[in-house]
Amino acid sequence: MNQLDKSVEQLWDLMDPCTLCPRECKVNRRDGQTGFCCIGDKPVVSSVGPHFGEESVLVGSGGSGTIFFAGCNLGCVFCQNFDISHYRHGNPATIEQLARSMLELQYYGCCNINFVTPTHVAPAIIAALKLAREKGLAVPTVYNTGGYDSVETLKLLEGFMDIYMPDMKYADAKIAGELSAAPDYPHINREAVKEMHRQVGDLKTAKGVATRGILVRHLVLPDNLAGSFEIIDFLAEKISPKTTINVMDQYRPCFKASSHPKINRHPTAEEIQSVRRYALSRGLNVLD
Repeated sequence: MNQLDKSVEQLWDLMDPCTLCPRECKVNRRDGQTGFCCIGDKPVVSSVGPHFGEESVLVGSGGSGTIFFAGCNLGCVFCQNFDISHYRHGNPATIEQLARSMLELQYYGCCNINFVTPTHVAPAIIAALKLAREKGLAVPTVYNTGGYDSVETLKLLEGFMDIYMPDMKYADAKIAGELSAAPDYPHINREAVKEMHRQVGDLKTAKGVATRGILVRHLVLPDNLAGSFEIIDFLAEKISPKTTINVMDQYRPCFKASSHPKINRHPTAEEIQSVRRYALSRGLNVLD
């Protein structure tokens, strides 16, 4: 058994009892039990297809080949995909079906396979990815995550993922607890990003399309609730001054956000631009 086969086996082992993510629910998912993510051992797929709304370095001419997974290990009160993440709309998929979807996305010209919200179903993804590669999958893979990831699990993904695209949502534990039910998010997230960067390094492109590396997403919240400047300092000082970051201006009060006075408004243009300016001043590669 080679190392990649061992990694697949070890990932499945982490599911019973489940310690795949930092919540460590320790439920036996292969026996039908579910934890925080409310997903059993079989992934639930919400949608599959070319996506042209991702960062330009992921889209190319054929789009990013996205596979959206239902369920999530975060409880964000402002989730913009709440029908998928919280209400878990979608259909169960087998390993063979996932592998077939990846090959079809490649056939239709997608420049990568983009696994959206993959953390809680990583074993199935990696098993399917291994099968798809054996059948000719050659485009880069993207691990598109909320950033609440276990280093132990991430280490088992090494060799399977070409591009890591984690969120860095919060710098403050209290805010992370209030808005995403994860007060340990800042520490967990930083250790995860360190491991991701160790594996793949800074983002590299060929003809304007990402081939390998880390791309950090940061959503600007009103009143600097996300701790944007601290996150930028962390990236510049602890990860790499060449880190690629997307400073995202898409925040809007979705899901349950309207009932939270701290986040029931859009950030102002100045709040967003001040974060972009600061990231540029620290030397980061800020996407347009």
